[in-house]
Amino acid sequence: MSKITEVDKNLKIETKIEKDDIVFYNALEEPFKIYGIYHENGRFRRMPESVAKATSDGVLALHANTAGGRVRFKTDSPYIAINAVMDNPSIFPHCAATGTAGFDLYRKKDGKDEYLRTFTPPAWDAATDIKDGYESVIDMSETGFFEYTINFPTYSDVKMLYIGLAEGSKLESPTPYKYEKPIIYYGSSITQGGCSARPGITYQSYITRRFDYDHINLGFSGSAKAEPEMIEYIKNLDMSIFVYDYDHNAPSVEHLRNTHEVMFKAIREAQPELPIIMMSRPVYYLSESEKERLEIIKTTYNNAIANGDRNVYLIEGPELMKYAKNEGTVDGCHPNDLGFASMAKVLGDFLEKLI
Repeated sequence: MSKITEVDKNLKIETKIEKDDIVFYNALEEPFKIYGIYHENGRFRRMPESVAKATSDGVLALHANTAGGRVRFKTDSPYIAINAVMDNPSIFPHCAATGTAGFDLYRKKDGKDEYLRTFTPPAWDAATDIKDGYESVIDMSETGFFEYTINFPTYSDVKMLYIGLAEGSKLESPTPYKYEKPIIYYGSSITQGGCSARPGITYQSYITRRFDYDHINLGFSGSAKAEPEMIEYIKNLDMSIFVYDYDHNAPSVEHLRNTHEVMFKAIREAQPELPIIMMSRPVYYLSESEKERLEIIKTTYNNAIANGDRNVYLIEGPELMKYAKNEGTVDGCHPNDLGFASMAKVLGDFLEKLI
């Protein structure tokens, strides 16, 4: 066991990582910068606990999943380690644990973010082996002073994150995103990241790296139903673009019809100049029911255009999956990595014109 390293006067981190010079830092403290999530009542969250509780039991259960969360910093450490304190790691039969409970490491080189490796959770049985979290270390094959991004898991709760570096390494604040006012994404499990093999493979992560654009992920697996409380929360967020797709979570065609335009109008009234992008479920071959749902979304869009709105846009599901077609999901619903890449390419090419 490596030595117990004193981080500050009040905190010690015990580790089994075999690095004699390792020093752990609290990711909440300077010079680290947290994006997409914040810390409230002892854990990271994507939105206030009070709002989640008022919205639904499903949103309450999922709002502390850290989908879209990132921590960024600069260092010349020859290795980077994490010590993640968790109490709700997730395991699903159709998703990789590297996505639901893993942390991705990216490095910026020559102006572009490149994937290095994943802090991979150990094998576990119903999460019993990592019920309190886990630690992992990645050695750098190339040393130097670089900017790093660690992506948080898509489907797990994280109470604290400590980052281990070699003692004496330089540690500085990251360069701010080029576009710091975030894109807000609202939607279903697809928005949350199911079933990407890694957090960095979600379509939002692709967009963030491509444009150097911050984002917040408000995807809630099975629980995105455009509730009044959720609409009220989202319409008041400081955002640069709003993207929404909750088609899969609308429990019926009638529910979608009764809520989709209501959500659009509420956000448009609150933010008259905000670009709003509507997307339908990312499916290449549509059933009759799915075609009916698409028509509802198109009606919202067409009504907005007829009313003179020139900052509303529509991307249809088959278009989102045009590069992956029917090979783009793990189960006919949730995108695999190919499906997310297709979505990211289509949405990214659209955003390039919009931005």
